[in-house]
Amino acid sequence: MAKDRGSNDDYVRPIRRILVGGVVLFLFALFVLWRIDSPRAERFRAMLVDRFVPSMDWALVPVTNVAGMVEGFESYARIYEQNQELRRELQQMRAWREAALQLEQENAKLLDLNKVRLDPSLTFVTGVVLADSGSPFRQSVLLNVGARDGIRDGWATTDGLGLVGRISGVGQTTARVILLTDPGSRIPVTVQPSGQRGILAGDNSALPPVDFIEDLDMVRPGD
Repeated sequence: MAKDRGSNDDYVRPIRRILVGGVVLFLFALFVLWRIDSPRAERFRAMLVDRFVPSMDWALVPVTNVAGMVEGFESYARIYEQNQELRRELQQMRAWREAALQLEQENAKLLDLNKVRLDPSLTFVTGVVLADSGSPFRQSVLLNVGARDGIRDGWATTDGLGLVGRISGVGQTTARVILLTDPGSRIPVTVQPSGQRGILAGDNSALPPVDFIEDLDMVRPGD
């Protein structure tokens, strides 16, 4: 048995040496080939690359799978972050909705306290502008109060800053106001402190002029 083992070693050892020597010679030749700078060697190297590189695609499969997993994880992380951002925005919108509902309720209470439609026997009635029917040639608004609220044609209309126009046309539930800026508006006014009288004539501008002043020299800026 010992003799058979020795004969096997004597047979394998030369083959091993031949294989190692062949591998070394192949690697050395490949190294030399890769170092040669000539068109022929370049074509040969390109041929080797074209021949053997495609066969290495199987080695790239794990790398490709890992890259796909990493990309999928990054995509999941982005989706999760966007989902959290949408949740925060939804909570904020719900808070805004609650605030809007509270403001709507408070506004309804204030309108109820303000008595938008008052008894006709009172000397003034508060209304809300329903529509602005103004045009380049007409300046007027429509109110939600009318004859049933005691509104009369020709009444003066005011806002928080003062006179804005007069009633011109009264319906049962609505009334039209001709604004001071309307070209057809002519309102007698008194300039203080001089006491000069004139006519405020609308001209479709934000600052209508005062015409027919008795003594213009007595009027000063700021009166």
